[in-house]
Amino acid sequence: MNDIAPASSNEAALKKSGAEHLFMHASPYGALAHDAGKRILVEGKGIWVKDIVGNQFIDALAGLWLVNVGHGRAEIGEAIAKQASTLAYASSTSATTIPAIQLAERLATMAPGDQNTVFFTSGGSEAVESALKIARQYHYHRGEPKRQKIIGRRGSYHGGTYAAMSVSGTRPTSDPFHSPFMPGVLHASPPNCYRCDFRQTFPACDLLCADQIGQMIEYENPQTVAAVIAEPISAANGIVVPPDGYWQRLREICDKHGVLLITDEVINGFGRTGKMFASEHWGLVGDMMTMAKGLTSGYVPMGGVMCRPHVVEAFEDKNTLSHLITYGGHPVAAAAALANIDIIEREGLVQNAAAMGALLLEGLRGLADKHLTVGDVRGLGLLAGIEVVKDRGTKEKFSESGPELAALNESLRKRGLLTRAGTIISLCPPLCINADEVAQIVDIVDGALGDMEKAAGMA
Repeated sequence: MNDIAPASSNEAALKKSGAEHLFMHASPYGALAHDAGKRILVEGKGIWVKDIVGNQFIDALAGLWLVNVGHGRAEIGEAIAKQASTLAYASSTSATTIPAIQLAERLATMAPGDQNTVFFTSGGSEAVESALKIARQYHYHRGEPKRQKIIGRRGSYHGGTYAAMSVSGTRPTSDPFHSPFMPGVLHASPPNCYRCDFRQTFPACDLLCADQIGQMIEYENPQTVAAVIAEPISAANGIVVPPDGYWQRLREICDKHGVLLITDEVINGFGRTGKMFASEHWGLVGDMMTMAKGLTSGYVPMGGVMCRPHVVEAFEDKNTLSHLITYGGHPVAAAAALANIDIIEREGLVQNAAAMGALLLEGLRGLADKHLTVGDVRGLGLLAGIEVVKDRGTKEKFSESGPELAALNESLRKRGLLTRAGTIISLCPPLCINADEVAQIVDIVDGALGDMEKAAGMA
């Protein structure tokens, strides 16, 4: 168990300063001084990170679903420094750079199908915003200006900027602060077989969750629908892996109605699921694909939208794309991405994600025999989750603000694991993890579930 070291005077001073001057994301003001889950991290190596007083943790969420190659990769830092000292910036509208062109060509060889052209952004939210704007302009240039509506899925998350937030299926948490949302956005059911909106079971359901999207398109009038956006595997919705045939059906529906399909691989991409892109598990080729996070493994911010030829060809001649990003195609970020991809390919991290992911899922599924609070274990590659339940038979959830999940989170931290743990324990470690480290994660989760059950009087 990780014995949390006492605060040093230096840590105390930094926490006091940070609490006053640093507004941490998705946190109350002053959280650094009051929330035991907030830490000052100072060092990382592989899947491990260290805080300012020397406590070591397994980074089981890869930072924020993105440190795919692991922490402490000096070669990425060297690539960043070399490019920054040569040419640190060039305007994304009047010029480009060698690293940006090299990266674009590299991505064209890696992306699914004929996704051959990339529009670069600063991150995932911008990638989604860009894809939505490209989709609407695509239809406008093709003579269908009324195609403005976007269909997302309940529970999905596509980013924190306005349009990305609007198409995300997170209304219960964002509505009190940010509504009204972007007009023309609709939401369909997710392909969550453990908690099916239709109270059906697969395969008897005949993929009602996919057909619902087709029904929505027909009801809204296909000539008014621009795009459907969805993650191949939804991390935000509890690591939801769709059933066989779902993506093929949805691809057919979009093609039938002339609707663009945007596959959001911001979290899924760059080896996370045991394929370079999760779309490959189903032979899926979106008309556009958003990416970020694992593109640089978080060493610098960068994202992008991969487009198929028919999409970019709508912007030829006078049909200029009415959209730009100041830092799109940033040369330093492109250099970091190239070095990052080199590591992924050279070290076989995609294959390692598949092998270690299988070990992780096997270990987690074994916990169901010991813990009645394990309702479901699901995932693909190194994107895995445990759905924690109060009653396995009824699938009743624990309260997100209740003492049980608070005890679970405290135990995970004390045992040396950093991740998100609510009704879903999300596990998304760096792809460089080895078998011994996988076993450590399973052991820690095992112990933390036991601690939670004891605190709840269930064991």
